[in-house]
Amino acid sequence: MSRRCELTGKGPMVGNNSSHANNKTRRRYLPNLNDVTLQSETLKRGIKLRISAAALRSVDHRGGLDAYLAKAKDTELSANALKVKKEIAKAQAASA
Repeated sequence: MSRRCELTGKGPMVGNNSSHANNKTRRRYLPNLNDVTLQSETLKRGIKLRISAAALRSVDHRGGLDAYLAKAKDTELSANALKVKKEIAKAQAASA
């Protein structure tokens, strides 16, 4: 399983550990990923995603998964999230 957020595309970054003697060694900064089930109001079911804590706050701020995916860029989304976005758009078009 890759260490990449399915909604924002946030992944590991690199930097340095710095000792008390100021010696530098390379290290990785991993994103804070969580396995969550987000509810889609349009599809009336839960969708399991592996997203960062920052993305979870963004989803809440925008008003839910459906609203977040409507504004999200396709290049940032994972294949699974892109599939869900298209399902939601199709269901919204059918209901309108």
